[in-house]
Parts: sequence; structure tokens; C-alpha cells
Amino acid sequence: MNKNLEQIDYKGIFKYFSEISKIPRGSGNEDEISEYLVSFAKSRGLMYNKDTANNVIIIKEAVPGYETEPAVMLQGHMDMVCEKRKDSTHDFLKDGIKLLVDGDYLHADGTTLGADNGIAVAYMLALLSDEDLKHPRLEVVITTDEEVGMNGAKALDLSSLKAQYMINLDSEEEGYLLASCAGGLTGTSTLPIKRVTEHGKRIKISLGGLKGGHSGMDIIRNRTNANKLLARLMFDLRQKEHYSVLHMEGGYKDNVIPREAFAELVIQPEDYMQVSDSIDEIMQMYKKELESSEPELEYSVEDMGDGSYTPMHPVSFEKLLFLLIQTPYGVQVMSSDIEGLVESSLNLGILLTKEEQAVICNSVRSAKSSYKHYISSRLEYLVNFLGGEYIVRSEYPAWEFRKESKLREHLQKHYKQMYGKEMIVQAIHAGLECGLIAEKMPGIDIVSIGPDMSRVHTIDERVSISSTIRVYQFLERIIEEKIR
Repeated sequence: MNKNLEQIDYKGIFKYFSEISKIPRGSGNEDEISEYLVSFAKSRGLMYNKDTANNVIIIKEAVPGYETEPAVMLQGHMDMVCEKRKDSTHDFLKDGIKLLVDGDYLHADGTTLGADNGIAVAYMLALLSDEDLKHPRLEVVITTDEEVGMNGAKALDLSSLKAQYMINLDSEEEGYLLASCAGGLTGTSTLPIKRVTEHGKRIKISLGGLKGGHSGMDIIRNRTNANKLLARLMFDLRQKEHYSVLHMEGGYKDNVIPREAFAELVIQPEDYMQVSDSIDEIMQMYKKELESSEPELEYSVEDMGDGSYTPMHPVSFEKLLFLLIQTPYGVQVMSSDIEGLVESSLNLGILLTKEEQAVICNSVRSAKSSYKHYISSRLEYLVNFLGGEYIVRSEYPAWEFRKESKLREHLQKHYKQMYGKEMIVQAIHAGLECGLIAEKMPGIDIVSIGPDMSRVHTIDERVSISSTIRVYQFLERIIEEKIR
């Protein structure tokens, strides 16, 4: 454990966060972290259940005096988004996260931190370990694959649980009480590709330095999407130069605004300097346009050598470029009910050209199911028109606002008593597992809270240490105080 963290730790929060940070736990790679949670429960004699999806449920029965109080569920997810610096040698399948302390902030060394949602897991383990905590029956639910479509929550069997109240711990701003979130889906488009044989010079154009971010929380922040910018570059360049496209690629997760993308082109060897000059001219125009929103935008052009290559047939490329240019990106509708809230959006998170097809994945979000399906249908219409196929996966429902909530009132009351100010009730555009759990447990009263985090899903992810401790102390209070 980092010595600085050890000195300021409170109730073992950062001890447990450090332990789980040593375990690789990217989405789809949760066997080891799931077993760690099972071992934790066994070592403390707690009831537990691990299902085939690697979800773990741990039960701690009520202490004396709380036996008749309604059970409370604490919920979060064990997986994390895996992003790293371009030059990093970190292997997310076997390497732990290296934690660094910078003043009041905790971050990682060149990778995502995993505070989303590792801090929630650390909170729950610390609460379960606290023998002095006064509490009703606690039902701790830790899910898998949240970051790639909430697949763990979809597989959950909650029929044995008794909770009437649930506190989700997957929020990222202290002092805000979340009471609603958007639903979403991933729309995957595939276009067939035909290739031709062509002799020429292969060049690689790389775009990077963009801010990226969470496709729900950051979509309103005017972040440039690397895949969309690469498509624009191809569109603008075709009006100046002749080229063929060998490969295009950008983004790793549909729910992450891509920071980097690249294309490999085939040109005539004698045109290299002219093509490079045209790319420079176009990129300087982009840099001027984006100097305020994306000041770190960077690019490079690399000579990959002369030879015989198999770029896309011109018709295949035109169809792909048309799809990339015409696919909408970003905020589509703002809420008419809540000022400043995004109602509907989409993010072109993954672009990949293979030998015989191009694959494009969009993360679609909306607080309104009908509009979510409208956006998805538009994508399907577009790709089908071009001769491709479209499938929907990883769909999850919105978590609808509850007009009357004892739990929400309970948190607001005690927050005001502890901090002398109002806790702000808010809805968010990001997706949470609350909607899926609400479907499985009709009538359950749900809220979501968390400490101050920033730049989640990016290599600049960080969490406030002092805020993490304050939110935990608030959790202790709302668990110990009986809900009335």
C-alpha cells in the first residue's frame, strides 16, 4: 500500500482499494477479483453467493437493535475501463494499477485509475469489516461487466434478497444525490469491404492528444471524437489528393469518447510530399478550430515504405466514409424538464476495418426509451441503405425518477445536519445499474452517491482523497441512523 495513503487511511478504505487495484479487473476479466471477494466473505464468516456471471452478493445480518429495520442494499461494480498512454507497456490482463498520490488526489501511472467503480467496492468491504458499525441487514451486490453493457446486472438473481432500500455507489460528485439516469444500448454496424491490389507508398496518419472522456458524463463538454475527426480528415483530403485506404482504426470502448485514431493510406510514391503538405494544411485548420476545446490535438504522418498492398475498393471506401460522416455524434436532445441535462446522445466509440468488413460501434443513450430506439433505428436505416448490417446489444433501461422517496429524504436530512447545506438532487445522462435492479425488485427505493472524481474512463482519471473519506463518513451516518 502506498505509504501516503496508509498514513491518511480511514476505516481501511484505501487499504481495500489498494488491494483490488493489484488485481487485473477489466471488463470480461473478473475471475480473480470475483474470487477475491468470495475469499473476503469466507474469511469473515459472511453469507455470500457467486453466480455464473461472476457477480458476488455478500450478506451481513443486522446487529442487535436493528433486526426489524428494513434491509439496505449497497451496490457497485467490480470491473473498470482499461485505457493507457500510447507508450505504456502496462498489460491490463496481468498487471495491477500503480497508484500515485498528488496532494489531495489519487491517480494512476499512465493508465485509468479504476476508482470507477473500485472506490465503491472499497467502501463496501470497509463497511462489512467494521464490527463497530450499527446497521440493519446489509446486502452487498457487486456486479461484473458494467462498463460494457451492464451484463452482470442483467444476469443477477435477486430473488433471495430482502432490501427495501438501495444505495448505488457509482456516482462521481460529492454533495449530489442522483435519483434518475438514462437508458442505453450499443449499436454495432458492419459494412462489407472489397479490396484491390495496388502498388504504391503506404503512409500512416495518426491523430491524438484529444481529451476523450465518458460518453455519458462528458458528452456535453464539447469533446472532439477522434473517429469522427479522422473521417473528416479523409473527407477533406479526398478533395485535394488521390489516395486509397488500407486501414482505419480508433477507440476501444463504445462508451468512451475516443482520444486517438489512425488511418493507413496508399499513395503514389512521388506524391508523398504533396500529400503530407495537404494533411498539414488541413490539420492546421482543425487545430485552429479546436484551439479552445482541444488544445493538445496532435498528429503525425509516417512513411511505411513502398510495396504491393490491398486497399479498399473505391466503392467500399466511399460507403464507409459516407457512413462515418453521416452518423450523428454527441448531444441530440437536451431535457425540457431538467435544465442543463442531456436527454439523448450517441458516441461513435469504436471504428475498426478488417479484411472483409468495417465495424463501427455507437453507444446510444436517452432518458426516453422511445427516442433511444429512434436514434438506433436511424443508424440501422443508414447502414442497411449502404448494404451493411446492424445489431443491438447491451441494452439497458432508464432509471425513472421517483416522486416520493423515504431514502432520498433520509439522505437529504442527514447531509444537511452534517454539512450545513442542501444535498442537490440530480438526474444524469450516464447509465447506472439502478434501472435494471429496479426492474428486478419492483418498489425498491434507490439513490446513488459517490465522491469527487474527474476524467473517468481516461488516463487522467483521479479521485479526491478527502472527498472519498467524507462520503464514507456520510455513508456510516445514513446506515446507522434508522430510516423514518
